[in-house]
Amino acid sequence: LDKDTLIQSVVKTGRAVVVHEAHRTGGWGAEIASMITEEAFKYLDAPVGRLGAKACPLPFNPTLEAAVVPSVEEIIKAVKATLYREG
Repeated sequence: LDKDTLIQSVVKTGRAVVVHEAHRTGGWGAEIASMITEEAFKYLDAPVGRLGAKACPLPFNPTLEAAVVPSVEEIIKAVKATLYREG
């Protein structure tokens, strides 16, 4: 994990959105969001956005898995929410 690059990005943009395919709670994304908050809080213009898999068991079927992990549309929505822009 290149922590310095993450912090530099937050300093530059004032924002961060962490997206991963694991569950949102208790995963790597939560740890990264926590690290950003702890080390770059004074540079954040908005809360760190987090987007992970839906709260259900991860299926093995590729079609069902696609319905559980974050989609492109959900990622765009999360980024716009962090920028305080709707839809």
